[in-house]
Amino acid sequence: MTPSRNISRLIEIMAALRTPVTGCPWDLEQNFSTIAPYTLEEAYEVADAIAKNDLLELREELGDLLLQVVYHARMAEEDEHFDFGDVVEGITKKLIRRHPHVFGDENGEKAEHVKGIWERIKAEERAEKQAEREALGIAEPSKGYLDDVPTAFPALQEADKLQRRASKVGFDWNDARLVLDKIREETHELDAELAKGDPDKDRMSDELGDTLFALANLARHLDIDPEEALRRTNRKFRTRFAAIEDVASRTGTTLKDMTLEEMEAAWQEAKQRQS
Repeated sequence: MTPSRNISRLIEIMAALRTPVTGCPWDLEQNFSTIAPYTLEEAYEVADAIAKNDLLELREELGDLLLQVVYHARMAEEDEHFDFGDVVEGITKKLIRRHPHVFGDENGEKAEHVKGIWERIKAEERAEKQAEREALGIAEPSKGYLDDVPTAFPALQEADKLQRRASKVGFDWNDARLVLDKIREETHELDAELAKGDPDKDRMSDELGDTLFALANLARHLDIDPEEALRRTNRKFRTRFAAIEDVASRTGTTLKDMTLEEMEAAWQEAKQRQS
């Protein structure tokens, strides 16, 4: 089998990998649950390539992510639920329907017009999806107000989305300083637990989680993306730690042989250069 620019070749390769007896033993053992972590990993690697502005890597990572879509569609086809064509038809139908200002005759000259159109159409889609489930005899799962927020999000992002959704019904602080008070309260409780002679690990985990949740809430009130804020700090950490490595290299030593004081000095020097 030869490579091709045509999506049908990728679908054929996936089918061959999943064919009993002649296919790949590893691929044949997989299911939706075992593949899901790889799907998330590939999505993150796409985002990483974009962050690094590495377009060659982006091309490769997009291919890896596309493979995940084909993989899930193939497994669904084997169970006679849907196939890749159904996936493509579904998303093209959704895009056309959600953009009547592009493919129809609605007014969408401004962003607020488009947002209004989207909200109305998504409400219609939810009603149609429920009707389709009922027609197929599939019970509609009982849903709470927060159930629309996926649990598969990274925890910080999930916290942000949970808080945004709760705020829509008034469950929210109206002042960022009140959130700061909550953060102080949570860190005080964490400090109290640490002060014990034998702190409870589960209790500390709860208190730390409460603190992180409150920090995510503060980010929302400040209109700051908490994920991006943490990424920026991660990038600073990488740069400053690289400066420590550089000092070790220039002085003919190793990181393990450097004292904490030497590391701190290199760190502060790098920090000054960044400021």
